[in-house]
Amino acid sequence: MHNPFENAMTQLEKAAQINKNLGAEFIAEMRVPDRDIRISIPVRMDNGALKIFEGYRVQYNNTLGPYKGGIRYHSETDINEVKALAFWMTLKCSVAGLPMGGGKGGITVEPRNLSKGELERLSRGWAQKLADVLGPQKDVPAPDVNTTPEIMTWMNDEFMKITGEKTGASFTGKPVDKGGSEGRDSATGLGGYYVFETLREKLRLPEKCNVAIQGFGNVGSHAAEIFVQNGHTVIAISDSKGGIYDADGLDITKLSEHKKTTGSLANFPKSENISNEKLLELECDVLIPAAFENQITEANAENVKARVVLELANGPTTPEADEILFKKDIPVVPDILANSGGVTVSYFEWDQNLKGEHWSEAEVFEKLKGHLENASEKILAKSLEYNTSLRMGAFLVALERIKENMHA
Repeated sequence: MHNPFENAMTQLEKAAQINKNLGAEFIAEMRVPDRDIRISIPVRMDNGALKIFEGYRVQYNNTLGPYKGGIRYHSETDINEVKALAFWMTLKCSVAGLPMGGGKGGITVEPRNLSKGELERLSRGWAQKLADVLGPQKDVPAPDVNTTPEIMTWMNDEFMKITGEKTGASFTGKPVDKGGSEGRDSATGLGGYYVFETLREKLRLPEKCNVAIQGFGNVGSHAAEIFVQNGHTVIAISDSKGGIYDADGLDITKLSEHKKTTGSLANFPKSENISNEKLLELECDVLIPAAFENQITEANAENVKARVVLELANGPTTPEADEILFKKDIPVVPDILANSGGVTVSYFEWDQNLKGEHWSEAEVFEKLKGHLENASEKILAKSLEYNTSLRMGAFLVALERIKENMHA
């Protein structure tokens, strides 16, 4: 079993070896989160029984600004996963040039097993227990796996009731009519596309690419639509139950309807059913892991035949797999760059809330494109300067910026 936090620390160690000027003391500080909070959340279930859930918030580093990061609801969420995600979020905000630090939260729960009322009581309970360490200038949570704009509304409402805070800038990812930003839904997928388009020629990819996507949630489905709209061909997609493949390309609109109707991607007309494992090993121009951590490992990295991996999930490639792909000359566009569109638009939402403004979708996308093109160019230049991978280029850009500001 791969411990995601150990993976993150292996990556940090490697960056420290590449740029010795970062210094041992700074690296020691970056190994430990500022705060690592575990809470118990008692929830009265619909049947009258009291159930205690375990919740988390890791506030990793706030050198660049308030902690920022999502909250995930998942049966396998634990403190090591949340710590790793908070660390990566610290670097992601730095890479994207945002005035935010990194944090992450979660609850160990299978949300599908809860009624809407139980889910609301659980969500409000998380906000109640953490109210004293959250706030627009302290820590600004957002949605992540299995959390929604509605859940953010409940949490924000609870927080405002407890503290009297009025801007609504304490939580992002809210619905647009409750202070949310235009474009938030598609921001991660679209941001990934902007990064891909900035780097495409430098990575020797053709103008029109064949794309395989692991994951058909919010990020994977938007990415699929965006790549197809821009003339690329999505040849394979999977969700947690398995995937489908069609060498001629999938119709994403019809596929979404098929999944809504049948509850699964399987048996989509003209396509072949494949496993998640098989999807990762398909011949394609671009492989997009958009699901969970630890999908490309030392066990399957040798079999990856994509020309480029674009990480829209957090931590989908283990450090051992990274080494194998680097030797095979398969560039990996790292998560802390490729999926930073989500946190960038979250930052825009926070900014709009504090200023009492509301930007149009076109404005949001234009600002997002500028941020990510700039970040992509910097990371490519850094990786070439040190003759290293794009991931290490991204780590170096992020760590150098944090170090510069840490004792400023």
